[in-house]
Amino acid sequence: MSDEESQIIRKAQRGDRQALAQLLQNHYSFMYKYLLKLTMDPALAEDVTQDTIVRCMEKIALYNGSSSFSSWMITIATRLYIDRMRRRSREEEWIRREQGIRSIRWRFEAQGEEWSDVLDALSRVPLPQRVALLLKHYYGYSYGEIGRILGIPEGTAKSRAAYGLRQLREELKEDDEG
Repeated sequence: MSDEESQIIRKAQRGDRQALAQLLQNHYSFMYKYLLKLTMDPALAEDVTQDTIVRCMEKIALYNGSSSFSSWMITIATRLYIDRMRRRSREEEWIRREQGIRSIRWRFEAQGEEWSDVLDALSRVPLPQRVALLLKHYYGYSYGEIGRILGIPEGTAKSRAAYGLRQLREELKEDDEG
């Protein structure tokens, strides 16, 4: 890092807005090009670059000089991108689940079967607990059998079924209140 950049960083850390703007402007193109290669998506790269700039503005006082400023920015950018991808993955999983539930509901109703509040609430119970709950309370398996089916200890099967039942009750209670 050059002496000039070190001076600009110190000014920015003391609240000099022009110095901060200059510092971030000097690194903007580098950051965008890095994120473009990382994301392979120009719009996403632009969004994450903007988020990185904002985060750097908020956290400039925390920059301690133990690495180059560009490395510090890359660390922030990479973490923001990874967090965004995790969020997107969770959102996509939720959308797939909701579409699946709508499809199942439609099939039930098309066949003249009722889609109950219990089935709706059951769809919101996390999968590990839902499996144990169904195997125990709907199909009548013992906890030992559930453990063998799922490859988990009997105690884990019991706690998952209990937690699933508790969550199902909470979901049904919320449906009644809502």
